[in-house]
Amino acid sequence: MVDFLKKAMDWVLEKEQEAAKKCQVNPADIEKQIKILEEKRAKFRKKFEDEDMEFGHVLSRLSLIKANASKCETK
Repeated sequence: MVDFLKKAMDWVLEKEQEAAKKCQVNPADIEKQIKILEEKRAKFRKKFEDEDMEFGHVLSRLSLIKANASKCETK
């Protein structure tokens, strides 16, 4: 499904590019689309960074737990 959506988006962008070459596209409309996508991208990055920090925290704790558990094996 993701591959289909990617191909569909590429097709739409190709048609948009062809229209732009024929001066059939308003640059202001494209600028609005760019701003919307930049905002969505920034939100996505922020969410990713927050979740990545949480994974890092959990991995650090698990590494410490593993180190403590490993000490028990040597006794």
